Amino acid sequence: MSAEPDGPEDRLRRFATIWSRAVFPVTTTPLTRPEFEALLLPLARRLSEALRARSFDAAEARAVGAALIDVHCTDPEALGATLDCVDAYLVLYCGGADAPGSTQEALRTRSSRLQHAMAAGFAQALRERTLAEQEAISAAALKAQGVVAQALHASEARFRAVFEGAAIGISIADLEGNVLEVNGALLRMFGGSEGLLRDRNVAEWSHPEDAPQVWRLYQELVRGEREHYHVEKPFYRPDGTVLWTNLTVSLLRDADGAPQYQLALMEDTTERRLLNLRLRYEATHDALTGLPNRTLFFERLEKALSAGEGQRFGLCYLDLDGFKTINDSLGHAAGDRLLVEVADRLQGCATAPGEMVARLGGDEFVALTTGPDTERGVDDLADRIMNALSGPVRIDGRELLVRGSIGVVEGPAGERGPAEVLRSADITMYRAKSAGGNRYELADPEADARAITRHGLTTALPAALDRGEFFIEYQPLVRLDDGEVHGAEALVRWLHPQHGVLGPDRFIGLAEHTGLIVPLGRWVLEESVRQARDWQRQHGEDFPLRVNVNLSPCQLTHPGLVSDTVEILERTGVEPEALCLEVTESALIGADDDLLKPLRRLAEMGVDIALDDFGTGYSNLANLRRLPVSILKLDRSFTQGMQQYPADPVDLKIVEGIVTLAHSLDLTVTVEGVETGAQAEQLRVLGCDTAQGWYYARPGPPDRLRELALVDATG
Repeated sequence: MSAEPDGPEDRLRRFATIWSRAVFPVTTTPLTRPEFEALLLPLARRLSEALRARSFDAAEARAVGAALIDVHCTDPEALGATLDCVDAYLVLYCGGADAPGSTQEALRTRSSRLQHAMAAGFAQALRERTLAEQEAISAAALKAQGVVAQALHASEARFRAVFEGAAIGISIADLEGNVLEVNGALLRMFGGSEGLLRDRNVAEWSHPEDAPQVWRLYQELVRGEREHYHVEKPFYRPDGTVLWTNLTVSLLRDADGAPQYQLALMEDTTERRLLNLRLRYEATHDALTGLPNRTLFFERLEKALSAGEGQRFGLCYLDLDGFKTINDSLGHAAGDRLLVEVADRLQGCATAPGEMVARLGGDEFVALTTGPDTERGVDDLADRIMNALSGPVRIDGRELLVRGSIGVVEGPAGERGPAEVLRSADITMYRAKSAGGNRYELADPEADARAITRHGLTTALPAALDRGEFFIEYQPLVRLDDGEVHGAEALVRWLHPQHGVLGPDRFIGLAEHTGLIVPLGRWVLEESVRQARDWQRQHGEDFPLRVNVNLSPCQLTHPGLVSDTVEILERTGVEPEALCLEVTESALIGADDDLLKPLRRLAEMGVDIALDDFGTGYSNLANLRRLPVSILKLDRSFTQGMQQYPADPVDLKIVEGIVTLAHSLDLTVTVEGVETGAQAEQLRVLGCDTAQGWYYARPGPPDRLRELALVDATG
């Protein structure tokens, strides 16, 4: 057994040797294999350098692919052998055998990208060379046509020399279509004897894939209505295989100008067509699963949506549930095998006419069905897919359960475009996923509209803050013992140009999802503190009004929470006691000391911290001792239980117990959602300290709160 090459140059030469042995049998070069290997060595070196370069250079790989044409590797099999060799040996011999696994994976990814670029460079160079050859052949054909016409009238000997020596296939037939003469090039193209071609009629050379205009153009020519025509035409060879040609047919006239013969010039384009078909297949099919890819799927979908009246379509958009977990835990190789298995099962589901399955990318697949009765057919297709995924997949000795969420869209052709249909299917699929997954949902125009509106609001949020479209309303906080206004809760609103005034339930979640909640929350805090300062100036020290501002969970973890709050208070000249920050109970469940540290610092400064929506989560009353809160805000669900008369004694006991516990911990209790005087009196009797709700006032502009405070002050 020979030793493996040691140095990088030895390994590079070994790679060039393997490459030359794989490609040399399918080249048309006059060189010997060692000479051919010497031509490939610099190309191998360029690939090696591109593999290990700091950044990926597609142009270098394309240049290598183009260079293959220059060394006579024009056969499509030469490209396939080259790509197979690069895929198997480039990283092995040129990537560094001692590189760690992560580097090896990166090199393999780089090698795949180099292969794609090489294929593109090969195809482009082959196309350019083919075009140049076509121009040369066309020039030769025109020249041959003129010479043949002249030879028929002048010299039989000269005609024979041109006719037999031409590199393209030539045949002469009379106006009835009977073949009179064929040259050697044409015989070689058809692979038969002269007897099989001569004395045949042109009409016998029809082919099912003939373009519709081929025989119409032929009839016009033999009638003398046109001088020539050019088409792409297939022919059957005697052995049954298909010969594809660029066919030019010209009319030859006699000395008086009357039609006499027809002259056919044929260029063999079979290999070029096969290469184009292969490149087309690779461009329209997924490399991993072999399914049609996004490009081909959109072509089919657009065709289905533009079908005639009475035609319909059905689309199933599938996304695997938990696929990322499989990739992360078992590795991408296992994930790829799972995708291949899923693709095979999906292909078995779409076998009826008008059905197809494609992979859009990642773990997303689509199944399309077309025809006049897809209303029932698409439901059946979705059921088949769910049943096909129900069985476990065995990978690396493990049985994996495959789950998927499907969005189903069905409708008549001609009403929607591909992008709109796919968007509706995508929205519906995520609705199925949010409902627990492993199911399919039918598209709902209203749900689509809500999702689209939600997306529109999300994209408009950043600009809305810059344009000043947000404003704040204030709902008064009233002391239950004397009925006086104690302060107000700041509630942000969005004055949307199209949708009007939107409450926080429409956009706060979007702001948290996009991260805009931090600058928006800071703006609300700054505006609210400034308003507290204005109230203080208007009312004087005798009527201090405190402002409550809500904090989202994202703001709690933002490192600038304390510094921003301190800076705003100092700049506006407002005392910390005039500010209360409200944090939902759910945000503090299980909170560690790092999360509580900013709240403790603010509480030590004098800022009140309120535990909002208390009672809606898994309330741990004992946990209140470690939280830096001074106020409990009972959720409105407690006041709703008091709307009936008499109030539920259990609810009363719960509220009374919470109030007693809170007061024992030196906490004040605020109740939300007070709508009647009876509720307010009952809460006062139970010992609650402050309340807010529509009974006192709905949220409104800051001036309205000032009026309520003045009314209370003048009694």
